[in-house]
Amino acid sequence: MIRTRVPAAGTTPAPSSEQLLRVDGLAVDLPAHGGTVRVVDGVSFDVPPATTVGLIGESGSGKTMTANAIIGLLPEGATTGGELRWRGDDLLRLDRARRRRLRGHEIAMIFQDPLAALNPTQTIGRQVGEILRRAGQRRDEVRRRVVELLDRAGVPEPAQRIGAYPHEFSGGMRQRAMIALALAGSPALLLADEPTTALDVTVQARILRLLRSIQQDEGLAMLLVSHDLRVVAHTAHQVVVMYAGRVAERGPTASVLARPAHPYTRALVQSVPAVRTRTALAHPLPGTPATPANRPAGCAFHPRCPLARDRCRTEQPVPRPIAPDRWTACHFAEEVPET
Repeated sequence: MIRTRVPAAGTTPAPSSEQLLRVDGLAVDLPAHGGTVRVVDGVSFDVPPATTVGLIGESGSGKTMTANAIIGLLPEGATTGGELRWRGDDLLRLDRARRRRLRGHEIAMIFQDPLAALNPTQTIGRQVGEILRRAGQRRDEVRRRVVELLDRAGVPEPAQRIGAYPHEFSGGMRQRAMIALALAGSPALLLADEPTTALDVTVQARILRLLRSIQQDEGLAMLLVSHDLRVVAHTAHQVVVMYAGRVAERGPTASVLARPAHPYTRALVQSVPAVRTRTALAHPLPGTPATPANRPAGCAFHPRCPLARDRCRTEQPVPRPIAPDRWTACHFAEEVPET
């Protein structure tokens, strides 16, 4: 069993009327082979204030596409359905100017690869301070604030490092600079897309501790995109499990991981490296992950599912409540054995 250890803040989800972000039936279509492929299909979940929500799933499950749709980084017309309610307003119906103003100031993103995301021709200090300069702050105010942000993100000797370029930082320091850049606009929501993937285990732990500390101190909400169940288990208050562009299960992290209500979630939990055994993996997931481009009919997980029946092969399960704050998209959730 995976042990969960989440921060105290935000453990109890806010009532639906107080949701900071509500994703409702989100659909994203992208061009492929002369047509389009639905890479995100009817995804729904909430992000309450001061809460971390983990978006988990294998590669190709639609996690990053969902985050990009929220912050508005997809091509024009790619988001074809659903609503993205930000403090009650639908982001998909805002004009471009309002959406640009919101990006960075209210919703900010920490990208998976900071070396690719940061501009190699500009200093770290200039990039972190860009949003402050656009807000009209004086040069001395911008410098002071950039030093504060880099220091808050754990960059040593920030006053001496603001003139450095991204290639002069280590991977961990680049990620810290990305965190400082994301915090510069004082956002209410951070979208963290695989923020520790390219880092070694020790640096991963430091970055995750930093994100938890910032989230609690600043009262931020965070959507943590990850394929690493242990990262989500130790960081997120709530978890959304995605498979082939759809939500398989969602609910409080401790509850979902202790008693999965979808065979895919159970398989993910059992695939985590076992601490007390000599094997590399406890139970590797069988079969090949489905992607939106090769999504099977019915339940997309049915070719890999030990509980699959004829109904699963023909009828797509609709997410349904099975307990307070617990939803699953499985016809036979009540039969999923404990991990």
